[in-house]
Order: sequence, then structure tokens, then C-alpha cells
Amino acid sequence: MVAFQTIDDLIDKDQDVNPEDLKKAPGLKVATKEINEAFVKKMKDVGIKEKEHEAMRLSAKLSIPHIDLEKFPVSHESLRQVSKEMVKELGAVCFYATQDEVRVGALDPSREEVQELLHAIEERNHAHGALYVISKHSLDNVLKLYANLPEIEPITKDIEVKVEDIEAVQASVSDFSSLQESLDRKTASDLLVLLLGASLKLNASDLHIEAEEEGVAVRLRLDGVLHDVATLDKQEYLKLVSRIKLVSSLKINVKDKPQDGRFTIKPPEGEVDVRVSTMPTVYGESVVMRLLRQTMEGLNLDSLGLRDRAYVTLKKEIERPNGLIITTGPTGSGKTTTMYAIMNILNKENVKIITLEDPVEYKMKGINQSQVDISKDYTFAKGLKSILRQDPDIAMVGEIRELETAEIAIQASLTGHLILSTIHTNDAAGAVPRFLSMGVKPFLLAPALNCVIGQRLVRKICDKCVVEEEVDSHMLERVGEIIAEMPEDKKKEFEKKELKFYKGKGCEECGGIGYKGRVGIYEVFSVTPEIKEMIINGHVSEYDIKKAAIAQGMVTMAQDGIIKALEKLTSLEEVFRVSE
Repeated sequence: MVAFQTIDDLIDKDQDVNPEDLKKAPGLKVATKEINEAFVKKMKDVGIKEKEHEAMRLSAKLSIPHIDLEKFPVSHESLRQVSKEMVKELGAVCFYATQDEVRVGALDPSREEVQELLHAIEERNHAHGALYVISKHSLDNVLKLYANLPEIEPITKDIEVKVEDIEAVQASVSDFSSLQESLDRKTASDLLVLLLGASLKLNASDLHIEAEEEGVAVRLRLDGVLHDVATLDKQEYLKLVSRIKLVSSLKINVKDKPQDGRFTIKPPEGEVDVRVSTMPTVYGESVVMRLLRQTMEGLNLDSLGLRDRAYVTLKKEIERPNGLIITTGPTGSGKTTTMYAIMNILNKENVKIITLEDPVEYKMKGINQSQVDISKDYTFAKGLKSILRQDPDIAMVGEIRELETAEIAIQASLTGHLILSTIHTNDAAGAVPRFLSMGVKPFLLAPALNCVIGQRLVRKICDKCVVEEEVDSHMLERVGEIIAEMPEDKKKEFEKKELKFYKGKGCEECGGIGYKGRVGIYEVFSVTPEIKEMIINGHVSEYDIKKAAIAQGMVTMAQDGIIKALEKLTSLEEVFRVSE
């Protein structure tokens, strides 16, 4: 052990010594309480100075200015720019914010996440920004100030996609190759705006960014089908993912767990709610952004593709004051949109409508919309119980998944409410066996169920490049079999016609795909006394229900698809893709 003569000597030697060890140091008297306190303070000061020196060395290395925030007056407005959680996560804080200028201090300003944070704050405040190097001591001092801050606003709630940005995207992006060219010239923040703007122009429902072994793929879901549209450089991809996480309030440093977030963009044609999902994969995080357009203009049953007998049947059933109307189909078949179209018809001043959704996809004026939250134990079943206490005339439940929700919905429909909901089955006839398999009592289901809708979405042929299609004998044979099973009036109508079918050859308007937009193919049946009796007996199969529905005049989805194909709305390929 080295002998020291004074406390200053001990400190100057830069030894890591506990104050209690002073008693053992030769040449020193037993430390008093005051000496101990002085020692601890002196050591603390030395540690602080060393941390500041480290920060200054990093400052010189990065050529980024250093600042000591110990005595810097940090305003509440500055603190509101970044949440306390994000300050801890990134080791970065906004310490200065005015109308024209914002400054961010960080332990490591070279991090991409920190640079994206500064950019997000600049965009939010429409101000010029600057980065500084700070020490851990400065960061800790600023973190203490959050204790007196009542509420923190998020970094950004909305990304405003300006009219000029949208117009620039529309001018530069006409097809997938031009999108790739535009992507190659953009920064991380511009990349996000460009991808969103292009997605809106091309009317995409989902934007996928997927890390692969040899690069990063950008894919768009257009009219229900995924298309590879561009590739990204790996470094640009990492910056883009950080940017997406920032604007959707996700944890930037969490890369090994799935995360879900959201943000809103405001293009000229109306708000678009963007739901963000990230998931770790072998080569990096996969990001999917679902674009939910909030406008409901022009949404009606006819525009969706419901017509003739199916339209008349459904219109009659939704005019009844109570009962259960069910829409069936797989995910992405347009069930919720059909429910909204029905509510558009029913939405009147003297009617109270409440919805329970997961998530709320469209915002409708005059309707009370609620969103389930499993993390807070706000489920469909519990939400539906609450809805019924609100005295609604009509309730829409996003999905019936289990017995409890089914029983509450059925009881509500039997006690004077009109209930709209969806269920996952392959066709309309499958709804009844599905309810019974959940455990629903047949004698309750039979009087409650008004009608069932089965549906799929098919792509519409681009009307700018539609041409007649040559159909092989095998496919014509299949068409003939489907027409032969149609109700007599429809069968006679098409037996007299020459069977001509069409396709899109691809043009600039549709991006060379041959399709633009989608339309529904439907089957709708009312629960007649005959079907009610079958349900009450309890031993009813999907085949029996379908046979009875066809006997009462139901046009099946495949038949409706053939009709729409003969009308140049869609192609035979599309009809068989989704209905068989």
C-alpha cells in the first residue's frame, strides 16, 4: 500500500479508494465525518470533470460542439419535445427550442437514431436544428427536470405530407421503375414521404419493407396482391426503419421483439391512418405499414358490387328493427367495409349506432366508435356488454370469435337491437355450423339470425386496356357447370348470350398490371322458416344450409363472379383465384 500524507495526495494519485479505507492508510489520522464528506465530494467532482473531458474528447473526434448542461437553463418547452423514456433510450435530450431553432445534446450524436430524432424535432417545429455532445452528468441533470413536467407531448403525432410533396411524387412516380429511380435519390426522411406518397398514388393498402440476404425489398399490396416494386440499400434501410419507429412512437433500440405503432398522414385528399408493425427476422426487421383511408365518401352497397337479388335480400333484412346480420369471409375479403356500407344506409338522426372494432378503420360522423384493447382487458365480449348499456338501436361488433361474444350478440338481437358482425368462414353457409361449434344454443340462434353474407374481393380489369380473352375449353367447361347451377331466371339469361370474357393487357394507367381497383363478389341468404327449422334440429351441415339457400334463389360467389366477368368487370382468372 502506498503511503499518502494528505487527502489531496490521495486524490491526486487518482486511486479508487473507499473513504472507509482511510483508516488503514499510514500517516493519516482517523477520518472524521467532515473529512469523509469532503473526500466523497472531491471524488465526485473529479469523476464529473473526467466525464466532461471524455465528452470533450468525443466532441473533438466527431467535430461536433460540446456543451455542459449542469447550469444551462432548460425550458419546459424544450423538454416537451422528447419523452423521458426516449431520452433514456437514446441518451439524447432537446435542451433548447425556440420558434426558429432547436438543439439536441447526446452522449453519441453520431448514432443514426439521434440524427433522426433531431430531424423529427426540426420537422415538428419547422426550425433549424443542431447537435451537441453532452456528458452523462449533463444528461442525468436534465432527466431530473422531467419530475416537474406535468405532461409530455409525443415527438410527432402527425406527419403532414404537404400538397407539393404529393404532387412531386405523382410527377416523378408513374410506375415501379420510376419509383426505384426516385428512391435512389432520397434521404431517409424523404424516403418515408416518397414511399407513403407513392403508396397513396398507386392506391396501395399495405407497404412492406423486408430485409433479405442480398438487400432490402420494398413491396406494395395493390388490390390485394403483393408486388415487388423496388430495393433499398442496407444503410438507407436502417435509417428508414429508425425514422418509421420515431414517427410511430416505437422503441428505436428494440430490434429483437415485435412492436406495433401508428401515426397519421394528411395528404390533400383526406387523413390516412398508418398502422405500423415491426418484426425481427433473420436478416433484420420487417416493417409493414397498413394505410387506412378515413374517407367514406361514395361508399354504398352498389359500389361494392352488391346487386340484383343479393342487394334486394340484404336491403330488406337491414330494414328490420332487430336481429343478427353476419358477414363471412377470410381476412382481407372486405367484410368490415360491407359493414360500414350498411351503417351508411342506417345512419340517421333518430338512430343511435355504436361500434366495437379492432381497430377502428374508418371514422364515421354520427356514429359512436370504440376500439378494443386486449392489453387493458377491453375485449369484444366486455365491450359489447358496455355498448348495450348505452341504449343503442344498432351495434356493430368487429368480429365474433368465441362463445361469450356470440351469446351476448344473440341475446341483444333477441331483445330489440340490430346487431352487425363478422365471422371467419369460407362461405355464407358455413356461418351456422361455426356458431353451433362455438357452443351457441340452436333454439337461440334460429330466431336471432336474419341473414348471412359471404364475400370475396376480385381485382377489376383496367378499363383503359381491356381486351377480349381467349378461354380454353377446360375453363369454359367449368364456367358452364357454374352457370348450370344458377337460379332459373339467371340461367336463361346467360344461355342466350355468347360467352365472352376479358382481361387487361397492361397500360400506363394500371402500371402494366392489367387491373385497377377491386369489386366484391357476394352470396346472400335470408334465414327462412325452413332454415330456422334445420338450425333448431341442431344436426345441420354446411352442405344442407347451402342447398336450402340455393333453393330459395341464392346466387353463389362463384356464380356472381362469372356474371361480373361476363360484364367486363373482372377476369375469369380472378374469379377462380378467390372463389375456388
